[in-house]
Amino acid sequence: MSVTSSSSSLSTFAALWRLKPFIRPIFGRLIGGAASALAAAVIALMIPIVLEQIVKNFTLEASAGSLGFVFAGAFGVLALALGEAVMVWLRRWFVLTPATEVEFQMRAELYSRLQNLPVSFHDRWQSGQLLSRMMQDIGLIRRWIAFGLILLVVNILTIVIGAVLLFRWHWLLGVIFILTGIPLWISGYLFEKRYGTLARRSQDQAGDLATSVEESVHGIRVLKAFGRGKHALTRFSRQAETLRETELSKARAVGQIWFWLDLMPQIAFGLSLITGIWLISVGEIDVAQLFAFFAMATVLRWPIESIGFLFSFMLDARTATDRVFDIYQETNTITDPENPVRIPEPRGELAFEGARFRYQDAGADERDLLDGIDLVLRPGETMALVGLTGSGKTTLTTLPARLYDVTGGRVMLDGVDIRDLELSELRRHIAMAFEDATLFSASVRENVLLGRADLDIHSEEGDRILREALDVAQAAFVDDLPEGLETIIGEEGLSLSGGQRQRLALARAVAAAPQVLVLDDPLSALDVDTEALVEEALRHVLAETTALIVAHRPSTVALADRVALLQKGRITAVGTHSELLRTSAHYRHVISSLEAEEAARTGAIPIITEAMDAAARDEASATEEEVQA
Repeated sequence: MSVTSSSSSLSTFAALWRLKPFIRPIFGRLIGGAASALAAAVIALMIPIVLEQIVKNFTLEASAGSLGFVFAGAFGVLALALGEAVMVWLRRWFVLTPATEVEFQMRAELYSRLQNLPVSFHDRWQSGQLLSRMMQDIGLIRRWIAFGLILLVVNILTIVIGAVLLFRWHWLLGVIFILTGIPLWISGYLFEKRYGTLARRSQDQAGDLATSVEESVHGIRVLKAFGRGKHALTRFSRQAETLRETELSKARAVGQIWFWLDLMPQIAFGLSLITGIWLISVGEIDVAQLFAFFAMATVLRWPIESIGFLFSFMLDARTATDRVFDIYQETNTITDPENPVRIPEPRGELAFEGARFRYQDAGADERDLLDGIDLVLRPGETMALVGLTGSGKTTLTTLPARLYDVTGGRVMLDGVDIRDLELSELRRHIAMAFEDATLFSASVRENVLLGRADLDIHSEEGDRILREALDVAQAAFVDDLPEGLETIIGEEGLSLSGGQRQRLALARAVAAAPQVLVLDDPLSALDVDTEALVEEALRHVLAETTALIVAHRPSTVALADRVALLQKGRITAVGTHSELLRTSAHYRHVISSLEAEEAARTGAIPIITEAMDAAARDEASATEEEVQA
């Protein structure tokens, strides 16, 4: 579905007009709802005219004691009231169900965009802001379409028609009614400017508050462990108080418009009563006409009073539309090519050719995080990637699956630039497992077989692949869960230990059966014995799969055929573990650092050779020229 760009500088009408692609399928039903509502309003406006005839005929025939016309008129009013009720029911029937369809389509569209937008978008947006747009803003738009839009249009038309009918009895009474409405339009114009700003601020602050709640719930273990619950409460209270003050400002703005909406009709009634009595005294109108005039003015009172509420409702809907279209208008920079290339027989050769990367908001004087990476992984080869913290290892692992796109150079898969492949095909050939394992609120089976869209996960083939992947990841613990493979994992898998989550994430990557496997230190949370078993099982998987493994442990390096040393965003050495120990002082320093970290974690005594001690001294005195060599 195509949508136009969003801008806060748009008029309210132009901003809401962007909903047209979603409303178009139900436009006929909306017209039907508006017609029914207008019919109900016209019927209500007919009642004062009938009452005029009743009063006039009653006064004429009262002397004869005839009440027949009065009863006939009463039945006429009852019939009109029933007709009005039927029209109101039809309005609801026409619009309620279609409005929920608009809500569904907008939510589906927004979710689809959130799935397709690059990771860089999610780096910039708070999850609470996205959640508030998905749930609150779209829900508000649905209520406005079903209720606010139709009633605003119909009530304005009702006021116009009713104002014209007021001139039916006497032009002076109609002029009084019109003149007393001028302050309402002035206050409405001022109200729009103030309330629109407050509505946007309120909805943004509600999104921030939702983010705080989400972060506190997800981080409840940390807050409890460090005794920072009161600190989190204070921060939350401060944000909630800010939102409360904004809501109060909104309420004051609405209160001001309601002041005029309540005051001016009362003034109009008073002036009309005085004028009407004078007109009767001079013979310009009779009692029946004045009675009908006030009956008509009473019918118009609710449409007039509702304008303030409906106007604020429209501005809330406009703000919600702006917030939703803030996401709709985001440009997706990682898309399928116009003329995609296919790899008929993938071999799994992965190559980085002068690959560069920097974040969009990086300053001009900042160096690239990846500064010209040249690296080739041969089909079936396992390459370990090592380097000090901040050298760019994790960033490099995000490039093969196009979680981020290179800002220079290219990444090749079997001789094809990955940007020339459809994303679905690329991510069928490349699977990832992250250090921070993320699981979903679904069964163990669904989590592990997430990457096998081509497979019936409940088939015998699905069971076989599932079991093989769990065996590789040493995840037999799933059989001890309450429902085994069908156990629903809690939100983000927090009901499992860190090691259990990592093993299921590793099983998910293995089950995808990719040609290239990218592993970002997927074993960091495992104990030494389990890690050894997983590594042994991984050797069989990696024998037929090209693998790029970020290594934070010496034991992980042992899995690799070759090792690439990453230093300040550049590959400075490639070779076997033993070759790099002999030839690279920086590599010896990195390995000694990894051994020291491993010893601190396990309590073992690190075996650091004299060569590594010397390497540490060499690293401390290395010059920048040596680093760039």
